[in-house]
Amino acid sequence: MPFEWTVALRLLREGRFQTLLILGGVTIGVAVVVYITALVNGLQANIIDKTLSTQAHVVLKPQEDENRRLVQAPGVVMAEVEKRTQRENTIDNWQSRMAAARAVPGVRSAAAMASGPGFAEKGGVRKSVALMGVELADYLKVVRLDDKLLSGRLRLPSGAVMVGSELARELGLSVGDRLRLVGATGRTESYLISAVLDFGLKDLNRRWVLLPLRSAQTLLGYQLDITEIYLQVNDLFQAERMAPLLAARTGLMADSWQVTNAQLVTALRSQSASTLMIKTFVSLAVALGIASVMVVSVVQKRREIGILRAMGTPARRILRIFLIQGGLVGLVGSVFGSALGSAIAILFTRLVLDDRGQPMFPISVTPALLATTSLLALLVGVLAALVPALNAARLDPVEAIRG
Repeated sequence: MPFEWTVALRLLREGRFQTLLILGGVTIGVAVVVYITALVNGLQANIIDKTLSTQAHVVLKPQEDENRRLVQAPGVVMAEVEKRTQRENTIDNWQSRMAAARAVPGVRSAAAMASGPGFAEKGGVRKSVALMGVELADYLKVVRLDDKLLSGRLRLPSGAVMVGSELARELGLSVGDRLRLVGATGRTESYLISAVLDFGLKDLNRRWVLLPLRSAQTLLGYQLDITEIYLQVNDLFQAERMAPLLAARTGLMADSWQVTNAQLVTALRSQSASTLMIKTFVSLAVALGIASVMVVSVVQKRREIGILRAMGTPARRILRIFLIQGGLVGLVGSVFGSALGSAIAILFTRLVLDDRGQPMFPISVTPALLATTSLLALLVGVLAALVPALNAARLDPVEAIRG
């Protein structure tokens, strides 16, 4: 074993109590970082998954109508132009626009939608609903419905609809019943209920009615047009960056999920900033603990260091001895801390359960998290030992032996 490693290990063994004390501090610090990071990552992933489970990453919509001045003569002062009341615009030639959107690198799938207001009637009771016409095969590639199915089957043949659980409860509906829908044009059609869904939000369960695209176009009077194109991208965090490109390629308005859920994005960023602050202060506390123990070790081993220097040991070797000590403390502490943090995370998933007895949200302790945390602990240990190591290397042999 190299000389520096032999001396470093011997010094750690001789100061056993100090070594165990600082190892305990590093272990607890690493465990806190692992647990908090895993907890926040799991919480954020769960929130994003639930939010986007009923949304597209990017939604393409028709351009809004704008009033324009008919007279723009120099020196002529015109009254302020009022914003036009927006009617229900539609997207024509949508097949070619959707193909153009699909061709953009990073777009995974696309689905057309014809949506609009309507009424659902059953037994003399009328409820206001949102009619959403889709081609189910395409829609399922953008929005997952398999985990939202309460009863029936995920299918939308001609003449069938899928409704939310609250609407089904309020109208006394079940799979196989018939439901009368009234479109904005006054057209009325009767449909067979093929499935009852739980979208995760009470308002959506009360209002959303999924029906075949062609049926919605007819019921809402859109002819062959649609109202939106739903897109799913490969990296959902790149949706905001891709929205302007998609708008330019298709000539439509593009809203990313970050824009639609601005408050959620702000909350997620605040959580990430809080996690970073926790990591920073924990790392600082661990570094100060290692540095304080190493300073005490240098003072206690002052005579031994002086003897080594008098025997011809170069200052750089003395420096490496104490840096190795700091690195070993950081590395060993990170191993125990990673194990402790993982155990706490697993215990959390076993104790904190929802009404169905399932974990409130998944906490994933990934190899990447453990590797980065261990690397951080190793780096903190080496840096914390740097100042005491420099002091040890600069000791004058004669003064150290006398002292």
